[in-house]
Amino acid sequence: MLVAIVSSGVLTPVQTVALVVLTGLVGMLLVRAEGRNTLGRFQRKAASGSVPTDELVDGGLLIAAGAFLLTPGLVTDLIGLLLVVPPTRYPIRIAIKRWVIVPYLDSKTGGFASGNVWTFGFPDDVDIDGEGNPVGGDPFSSGGESGSDRGSGDATGGQKGGSDDDVVDVEYERVDDGDNRDS
Repeated sequence: MLVAIVSSGVLTPVQTVALVVLTGLVGMLLVRAEGRNTLGRFQRKAASGSVPTDELVDGGLLIAAGAFLLTPGLVTDLIGLLLVVPPTRYPIRIAIKRWVIVPYLDSKTGGFASGNVWTFGFPDDVDIDGEGNPVGGDPFSSGGESGSDRGSGDATGGQKGGSDDDVVDVEYERVDDGDNRDS
């Protein structure tokens, strides 16, 4: 809308520069006030033991708003003002958390940051070995059979066809040095 006003000749170039400076100054006052408000909320949440994630994202958005407001131009001032005002900053914060922060953290932590963790097996039943054995199914069944050999106690982990080469026999001796100490 502002671009249409300027390009249509309603505002002179001097008035356009004055409008850009005015929106920049008003925006900086808003950024400073919202920054203080966000810092206060951050300190209250941190003091109560909560993680201030929303406040951190708001702080980043306010930094971006300040950069947009300092950049000359009516479009950048409009973007900066949208980032400063809380009613428009809230949906932007939600979108950034959903589509930027959580996917990034999940890619770096394997899903531990958001709780999307595979706690057992693989996410999909995939035939890795090419022999028709699905991976990621019931760990106690062997090759799609029913769990009749659960807890059978054989050394191959319940799999059929294991050889003696798979078995490791270990002997150990416990030594108690408690009686031979010099005091």
